[in-house]
Amino acid sequence: MAKGSAARSTADARPPAHPAPQTAPAVELDRLIHERVRLGIVSALAANESLTFSELKKLLETTDGNVSVHARKLEDAGYISCRKSFEGRVPRTEYRLTASGRRAFEKYLDHMEALIRAMRER
Repeated sequence: MAKGSAARSTADARPPAHPAPQTAPAVELDRLIHERVRLGIVSALAANESLTFSELKKLLETTDGNVSVHARKLEDAGYISCRKSFEGRVPRTEYRLTASGRRAFEKYLDHMEALIRAMRER
Protein backbone atom coordinates (compact mmCIF):
# COMPACT_ATOMS: atom_id res chain seq x y z
CA MET A 1 0.00 0.00 0.00
CA ALA A 2 1.31 3.46 -0.85
CA LYS A 3 2.42 5.76 1.90
CA GLY A 4 -0.08 8.51 0.89
CA SER A 5 -3.11 6.21 1.05
CA ALA A 6 -2.22 5.01 4.56
CA ALA A 7 -2.09 8.60 5.79
CA ARG A 8 -5.41 9.39 4.15
CA SER A 9 -7.24 6.41 5.71
CA THR A 10 -5.90 7.36 9.17
CA ALA A 11 -7.11 10.92 8.71
CA ASP A 12 -10.53 9.69 7.56
CA ALA A 13 -10.89 7.67 10.76
CA ARG A 14 -10.46 10.69 13.03
CA PRO A 15 -13.54 12.63 14.14
CA PRO A 16 -14.01 16.03 12.48
CA ALA A 17 -12.29 18.93 14.22
CA HIS A 18 -15.66 20.71 14.67
CA PRO A 19 -18.54 18.29 15.21
CA ALA A 20 -21.79 19.21 13.51
CA PRO A 21 -24.28 20.85 15.88
CA GLN A 22 -27.04 18.58 17.04
CA THR A 23 -30.44 19.60 15.82
CA ALA A 24 -33.82 18.93 17.32
CA PRO A 25 -35.83 16.21 15.62
CA ALA A 26 -38.05 17.51 12.84
CA VAL A 27 -41.49 18.21 14.18
CA GLU A 28 -44.55 18.35 11.98
CA LEU A 29 -47.05 20.81 13.37
CA ASP A 30 -50.70 20.38 12.51
CA ARG A 31 -51.07 23.32 10.09
CA LEU A 32 -54.84 23.23 10.49
CA ILE A 33 -54.59 23.96 14.22
CA HIS A 34 -51.49 26.17 14.00
CA GLU A 35 -53.34 29.11 12.40
CA ARG A 36 -54.07 31.77 15.06
CA VAL A 37 -57.89 31.86 14.98
CA ARG A 38 -58.23 28.07 14.69
CA LEU A 39 -55.76 27.58 17.54
CA GLY A 40 -57.88 29.98 19.59
CA ILE A 41 -61.07 28.09 18.78
CA VAL A 42 -59.58 24.69 19.63
CA SER A 43 -57.94 26.03 22.81
CA ALA A 44 -61.16 27.65 23.98
CA LEU A 45 -63.16 24.50 23.30
CA ALA A 46 -60.57 22.35 25.07
CA ALA A 47 -61.11 24.47 28.18
CA ASN A 48 -64.92 24.53 27.90
CA GLU A 49 -67.52 21.86 27.31
CA SER A 50 -69.05 23.97 24.54
CA LEU A 51 -69.15 27.56 23.33
CA THR A 52 -71.59 29.43 21.14
CA PHE A 53 -70.66 31.30 17.99
CA SER A 54 -71.13 34.61 19.84
CA GLU A 55 -68.97 33.49 22.76
CA LEU A 56 -66.15 32.45 20.41
CA LYS A 57 -66.41 35.71 18.47
CA LYS A 58 -66.19 37.76 21.66
CA LEU A 59 -63.44 35.62 23.20
CA LEU A 60 -61.27 35.72 20.07
CA GLU A 61 -62.08 39.37 19.35
CA THR A 62 -62.67 38.66 15.68
CA THR A 63 -65.39 39.00 13.07
CA ASP A 64 -68.36 36.80 12.24
CA GLY A 65 -66.67 35.84 8.97
CA ASN A 66 -63.45 34.75 10.67
CA VAL A 67 -65.23 32.57 13.20
CA SER A 68 -67.43 31.09 10.50
CA VAL A 69 -64.64 30.28 8.02
CA HIS A 70 -62.21 28.88 10.58
CA ALA A 71 -64.85 26.91 12.48
CA ARG A 72 -65.98 25.35 9.19
CA LYS A 73 -62.41 24.19 8.42
CA LEU A 74 -62.14 22.61 11.87
CA GLU A 75 -65.58 21.04 11.46
CA ASP A 76 -64.68 19.65 8.01
CA ALA A 77 -61.57 18.07 9.56
CA GLY A 78 -63.70 16.46 12.28
CA TYR A 79 -61.99 18.46 15.06
CA ILE A 80 -65.13 20.23 16.23
CA SER A 81 -68.84 19.58 16.02
CA CYS A 82 -71.47 22.20 15.34
CA ARG A 83 -75.07 22.13 16.54
CA LYS A 84 -77.56 24.70 15.30
CA SER A 85 -80.80 25.40 17.09
CA PHE A 86 -83.13 28.24 17.95
CA GLU A 87 -83.83 29.96 21.25
CA GLY A 88 -87.22 31.37 20.49
CA ARG A 89 -86.67 32.97 17.10
CA VAL A 90 -82.95 33.59 17.60
CA PRO A 91 -80.54 31.14 15.95
CA ARG A 92 -77.94 29.55 18.22
CA THR A 93 -74.80 27.82 16.98
CA GLU A 94 -72.90 25.77 19.53
CA TYR A 95 -69.47 24.20 19.06
CA ARG A 96 -67.79 21.32 20.87
CA LEU A 97 -64.36 19.76 20.56
CA THR A 98 -64.60 16.18 19.26
CA ALA A 99 -62.50 13.28 20.55
CA SER A 100 -60.48 13.49 17.32
CA GLY A 101 -60.03 17.23 17.83
CA ARG A 102 -58.86 16.71 21.41
CA ARG A 103 -56.29 14.13 20.27
CA ALA A 104 -55.06 16.45 17.50
CA PHE A 105 -54.78 19.34 19.97
CA GLU A 106 -52.88 17.21 22.49
CA LYS A 107 -50.50 16.08 19.73
CA TYR A 108 -50.04 19.72 18.67
CA LEU A 109 -49.23 20.71 22.27
CA ASP A 110 -46.76 17.80 22.55
CA HIS A 111 -45.00 19.04 19.42
CA MET A 112 -44.83 22.61 20.71
CA GLU A 113 -43.48 21.40 24.07
CA ALA A 114 -40.80 19.36 22.25
CA LEU A 115 -39.74 22.46 20.32
CA ILE A 116 -39.58 24.52 23.51
CA ARG A 117 -37.50 21.82 25.25
CA ALA A 118 -35.12 21.60 22.31
CA MET A 119 -34.58 25.35 22.30
CA ARG A 120 -34.01 25.50 26.06
CA GLU A 121 -31.44 22.67 25.92
CA ARG A 122 -29.22 24.61 23.52
